[in-house]
Amino acid sequence: MDKKQDELKHNYGLVGKDISYSFSRAYFEEKFENENLDCTYVNFDIEHISDFDGIIKKAKNLKGLNVTIPYKEAVISKLDKINKRAAKIGAVNTIKITMKNKLIGYNTDYYGFKKSLLPLLEKHHNNALIFGTGGASKAIAHVFKNLGIRYNFVSRLVNQKATYTYSQLTKEIIHHHKILVNCTPLGTYPNIDECPNIPYDAIEKDHLLYDLVYNPETTKFLYYGQKKGAKTINGRQMLIHQAEKSWKIWQND
Repeated sequence: MDKKQDELKHNYGLVGKDISYSFSRAYFEEKFENENLDCTYVNFDIEHISDFDGIIKKAKNLKGLNVTIPYKEAVISKLDKINKRAAKIGAVNTIKITMKNKLIGYNTDYYGFKKSLLPLLEKHHNNALIFGTGGASKAIAHVFKNLGIRYNFVSRLVNQKATYTYSQLTKEIIHHHKILVNCTPLGTYPNIDECPNIPYDAIEKDHLLYDLVYNPETTKFLYYGQKKGAKTINGRQMLIHQAEKSWKIWQND
């Protein structure tokens, strides 16, 4: 009986680096308890993407994984198949493990960001700046593309993807882009005094500031926006929506 119950137990987890702060584990543990589900959710904190193979080999009854910084792009090479949308985005944050142990990649960041963004959009929100060029930023850009919102990437260093570096940002550029999205980890606890280096005095009431960081609730980036009367939102709602989307994917046989 015990062996049979053990075989029926489904396990899930999060793959990332330095993820002790993880939203996902706390969220799913609470969900499993509230819904009386015999499941576990574990943090797989790895130093390099090469350690991913060991997780798949050693973890028992593993049915699904979330993927976070810095492996959303690197993990693609480890998968057997990738969902069409995730392929277009070029980043994976959810992996379904089939009964035949095939790994299928999805991107639920797209869903989470879009669902949390739409209620806040107004007609003048037609140009966006995306701070950061990592895996999360790709999903954000894909949402903007599908919504017909023009966007530009901002990075610390000159690269093919970024239109601007932070040092090139002017008040006029900030004024022109009414949506500002922080896709960097700047401002995450315990480094709460950090924020993207932009001309905050150019922010106005018609701006929308979105920070993917959720701890603290009000980052320095959002604080500066609130001082100017701008709309602000942190990443918590996006995370909740993407987590529930991940759960549906894992349960869909």
